[in-house]
Amino acid sequence: MKGTVQLKGIWVLLACFLAFSASDAFGQKRKPVLKRKAPVRTVVPRVPIYSVALGTVMRVRMNQTITSKTAQVGNTFMATVTEPVYSTNGVVVIPVGSTVTGRVNTVTRAANQGKPGGIDASFISVRLPNGRTRAINGSLTDLEGNTSSDNEGTAGGTKMKNRKLIFIGGGGAGGAVLGAAIGGGKGALIGGILGAGAGFLGDRFTKGKEAEVKSGTEFGVYLNQAFAMPRFVESAPVNQ
Repeated sequence: MKGTVQLKGIWVLLACFLAFSASDAFGQKRKPVLKRKAPVRTVVPRVPIYSVALGTVMRVRMNQTITSKTAQVGNTFMATVTEPVYSTNGVVVIPVGSTVTGRVNTVTRAANQGKPGGIDASFISVRLPNGRTRAINGSLTDLEGNTSSDNEGTAGGTKMKNRKLIFIGGGGAGGAVLGAAIGGGKGALIGGILGAGAGFLGDRFTKGKEAEVKSGTEFGVYLNQAFAMPRFVESAPVNQ
C-alpha cells in the first residue's frame, strides 16, 4: 500500500514538471521576423530630344582629299561642320566642329573624249565634340542658291527634288565641282563644267579631268530624313 502511494506521488511530480515546462515554453516570446527592405531604385530623368527637319542642309568642310582616280566604293571620308545645326524650335543639336562621315557609293574614272571623273557620295553619321554619335541619311548638295534659313537658323533645301548631285572633275586646277548625275532628271551639270570641257569633246583621245575633292572644300549635306537628338552639351556621355 505504501509503495503504491509513493508511485502515485512520483507520477504527480512528473505531471507537474511536464506542465511547468510546457507553460514556460509557451510563455517565451517568438523572435520578430525581420522584413527585407525593398531595393532603392534610382530614377534617371529623361533627356529631352529635339527634332532636326528633313531638308536641313549642314554646311561642312572637307578634312581630306579624295579623287576619282584612286577612290574605291565603300571608302569613307570626314568633313567638319562649319555652322551650327538647329532643331525645329531653335535648339543647337550639332555644333561647329562636329564631324560628318561620308561614304563613296560609286566612282567613275575620267575617260577619253573629255569625259570627267565622278564620285557619288552619301553621308551616314555625325559625331559631336562631346563624343555622342548619331546615324544620318544625307546627300551631297551645293551651298549657293539652294538653301534658305528661317528665323531660328534652320536651313532648308529647295532644289534637291529629282536631282542627284555628285562630285565631277572640271574645277579649277583639277578640282571638283558639283553636278547632277548624267541620266538622272535633267542631266544638267552646274558650275560651268560643260563650258570647261567643251573644247575637248571633239577629241576622242583627250582624257577628261578626274574629280578631286581637296581638303578644305566646302559643300552641303542635305538631310533626306528627319532625326532627333538631345540639346548639345559639352560633357554628354559617349554612349548616349
